[in-house]
Amino acid sequence: MRVTLKDIAEAAGVSIMTVSNVINGKRARVSAETVDRVRRIVAELGYVPNAPARSLAARSSLMIGLLVPAATEDSLAISPHNTAMLGHIERGLRRHGYHLLLRGVAERAEIAEALRSWSLDGALLLGFLDEEIDGLDKAVIGTTPVLAVDSYSTNPLTTGVRSDDFTGARLAAAHLLDLGHRDIVFAGPAFTDVGVVHERFLGFRAAFDDRGLSEMDCPIEIVNTTYDDGVGLARRLRSSHPGATAVFTTADILAIGLIDGLKDAGTAVPEDISVVGFDNIDVSAYITPKLTTIAQDIGGKAAVAVDRLLAKVTGQPSPDTPHVLPVQLVERASTTGPRDR
Repeated sequence: MRVTLKDIAEAAGVSIMTVSNVINGKRARVSAETVDRVRRIVAELGYVPNAPARSLAARSSLMIGLLVPAATEDSLAISPHNTAMLGHIERGLRRHGYHLLLRGVAERAEIAEALRSWSLDGALLLGFLDEEIDGLDKAVIGTTPVLAVDSYSTNPLTTGVRSDDFTGARLAAAHLLDLGHRDIVFAGPAFTDVGVVHERFLGFRAAFDDRGLSEMDCPIEIVNTTYDDGVGLARRLRSSHPGATAVFTTADILAIGLIDGLKDAGTAVPEDISVVGFDNIDVSAYITPKLTTIAQDIGGKAAVAVDRLLAKVTGQPSPDTPHVLPVQLVERASTTGPRDR
């Protein structure tokens, strides 16, 4: 049988209200002795709070949605970076007493459906294109607080948090240029004139400008950020870019696929081709050779996202400008100076 507040109150010899106050942390008017007695009985009886009842009492679902793009009905855009974000976000919400609902979204209308069907207190948007974020208004999201992660949209309803993508790519290109590379391929997904990949390309080009190399051509390879696409890029790299001595990829998982594909093709990394990634996911330190990459603070980004969203949810003041986290270059074994051809 389920243990109730009444059971605990009878065992402790106190009122149900006192038990409720102790369990919910409202202990200002409860003696330390009573608090200890109630907590001991709670543990002995194995009391588990009734989440629906607590939500009803608080007029809150205590649920936060994490909405991610779904390319098809049964496919979510969960990259290694987004997987890491998911773990950090869930832990942060759990510490504040909230539950996480992961939901794939294939069409914009599904955002409103998710927010209302599950009575979400708020939602984080992860991995959406900026033009999709731009199109969100109160007709879509209603009054539910929403925050975008890794977005350059100026939509005031979704002001969120992102890493310094421009500086990160600038550091990566500067590292390769300082090693002596000049024919460097930029590899990443298709991009428009706004967004994460666009910022990384601008930062990449800025490193050439810094060194008076503005006139140099920077070949671009449009590839999806997956391991398999990295392997595919490796297979055609020598024929498409015979003079290339280095590749900067916009994601570690793409760089890892590229490294494995190059090794299978008999191309040595970094002796023949240097490779730099972006993200610093855990596996980047375990592959051979270990990946030189741009580290972004994924845990910090998730923490800021959770704090900002919950501030909106609870009616606290929320900044109207995005929070930008710093990045840093992590030098490992996948880069070296170019050798004579």
